[in-house]
Amino acid sequence: MLRKALLWASTNPLLAERLPRYGFVKRATRRFMPGEELEDALGAATQLGTSGITTTLTQLGENLRSEAEADEVLDHYRRLLAAIGENGVDAEVSVKPTQLGLDFGASGTRERIATLARSARSTLWIDMESSKYVDATLEIFRSLRGEVDNVGVCLQSYLRRTEADLERLLPLDPSIRVVKGAYQEPDSVAFARKSEVDRSFVRIASRLLRARAQGGKGRPVIATHDPRMIAEAGRLAVELGLAKGTYEFALLFGIARAEQQRLVRNGHRVRVLISYGSAWFPWYMRRLAERPANLWFVAKQIVG
Repeated sequence: MLRKALLWASTNPLLAERLPRYGFVKRATRRFMPGEELEDALGAATQLGTSGITTTLTQLGENLRSEAEADEVLDHYRRLLAAIGENGVDAEVSVKPTQLGLDFGASGTRERIATLARSARSTLWIDMESSKYVDATLEIFRSLRGEVDNVGVCLQSYLRRTEADLERLLPLDPSIRVVKGAYQEPDSVAFARKSEVDRSFVRIASRLLRARAQGGKGRPVIATHDPRMIAEAGRLAVELGLAKGTYEFALLFGIARAEQQRLVRNGHRVRVLISYGSAWFPWYMRRLAERPANLWFVAKQIVG
């Protein structure tokens, strides 16, 4: 029930307008993001790099009001990619299709993503959003794989369709980041129980690792903070004879910091997702919905 309430809040425009004005709400977000500016994200990425952790950067924001806004986002990401190169930061970039104009047509969105992929020195990740965008997002990814080889895509284990989607993508030898997912979806589209989402996540992660062990070149990225799932992925990788550098664990900025360091000490590749930008409220509500226990952290911010 609490998860559903948080997901509902993530789609409420009135809350998105009013709650961010309160200081305690802004303070609470600092657990999950270093700041709203590009420079904040780059600074955090540089700091994490000193402890052996690489990063993925993404500017928050989704559905836009015009294609002109999508072009502004494109220009922002061009500046980000240039800054990553100039500062020598080991960071990748992840973009949301609706932030690059998907609501106004797939063709323009594809070209914007292609432009960024050609500018990137490493993998450009395509995020997955709510279920109604999955088909268009995967079609953009498939078409780009025939043109550039440095694009990866995110898949969500809470969607019932994802395992079938993965099987159709594997012949492309793709880099895939598997996450649980945190959008408000009907039960007909997404698994309702956490246990079902978790089992789906493990099956998808296992399939990605097996594909890599069978000679695939795509990078499996296991994005979870759950120590049980991390341990299961690590166990399977050892069973398959995979070297630690052939797959990757991804975690969010500010969460499970001790686990991030433990994984690095044990020789694993760890990449932390750093989000930044002013349009953080929907994203923040979804982060709380993923783990409602984080509300205790918010409560502590309220009382000082």
